[in-house]
Amino acid sequence: MSKLLGKRALVTAGAQGIGLAITRQLLAAGCDVFVHYRSSADAARSVEPEAKKLGRRYAHASADLTETEGCDQLVATAVKFLGGLDVLINNAGSLVARKSFAEADDAFWAEVMSLNVGSARRVTRAALPHLAAAAKTGGGASIVNLSSLAGRKGGHAGSLSYSTAKGAILTFTRALAGELGPQGIRVNALAPGLILGTSFHTTHTTKQAADATVAGIPLGRGGSAEDVARAAVYLASEYDGFITGATLDINGGVYGC
Repeated sequence: MSKLLGKRALVTAGAQGIGLAITRQLLAAGCDVFVHYRSSADAARSVEPEAKKLGRRYAHASADLTETEGCDQLVATAVKFLGGLDVLINNAGSLVARKSFAEADDAFWAEVMSLNVGSARRVTRAALPHLAAAAKTGGGASIVNLSSLAGRKGGHAGSLSYSTAKGAILTFTRALAGELGPQGIRVNALAPGLILGTSFHTTHTTKQAADATVAGIPLGRGGSAEDVARAAVYLASEYDGFITGATLDINGGVYGC
């Protein structure tokens, strides 16, 4: 029996790309899921028949995670629907645009930081009381933060702001794990590399750049959203385990080579 059966999960940006794959695999693992999206309403609704077939509770809502009010309302709505919260997946984020250090002015830098780091901080802060309550009665709770290989290695040209933000997510994860551990809440991160078929790389990565990256991957291929989702589900299921403050690299062997 899945350890996640009946657990309640909130997934930010859970209606497209990696987030959508995570949503589907959490449902398949037995979770009841609440999905946040910014503008992907149709995609969020498309999961409803799948959740119903699996016998899982599923709902969704739009929210602006760059504002505290939006994050607080999202968490309140999710908790009301789910009846509590055992798992939080902080997946929201974006490169926004490729800009060099010289081109990235204060407004752009603040936008990237707010979307990638601030959203995770605001949602986690709102979710914390509910995760702590679940940890007391359910044996633990789990937070999974989405970082990036860019946060490990610095990223490609024009991604300095994004790479810095994703590096901050890694530090945020380690520090938060130490603070929340005594409450029974595990905090871990994922650092995906080249994940093909997502809007992120379709928008920001040329075919030539992707081909060059694949040529340097020991496993000889780019990753898929499902590759990341399997890892997310694994870390989510460790709500009562001994893994916390860790980062799981999903890149085909690039990092460290």
